[in-house]
Amino acid sequence: MRLFVLTITVVVFCLTTKAQTCDEIMEHVKSESYGTTYISYNSDVISKATFYDARIDYQSYYFVIVCFKQEYSYGCNEYIYQVGSSTKTSYSMHYKSSAGKAFWDYIEPYSDNLGCAPDFD
Repeated sequence: MRLFVLTITVVVFCLTTKAQTCDEIMEHVKSESYGTTYISYNSDVISKATFYDARIDYQSYYFVIVCFKQEYSYGCNEYIYQVGSSTKTSYSMHYKSSAGKAFWDYIEPYSDNLGCAPDFD
């Protein structure tokens, strides 16, 4: 009986708890902080990466929104990553020689933090 009550409590909690979607997180970060954008003119895949510093409950959080180019289009698809404090500096020092390599070396390792990254497998 206790297991049944516990199971029902967990199910009700899961149904009533609203998790933020990736788009909601992205819009919040964009609206609450000023970003620094690094444009990649020579990259075949990455159009730009915009880094944001956000303060939430007196703690600093670091995000980057990467805009991946669309095939046969001038548009791009945006994905948000929560990254480390030194990621912006590392990326900015290497993206001009290869934005793709800089992405794989400095941003992609954080792809599981928010669960908002595309699946490259």
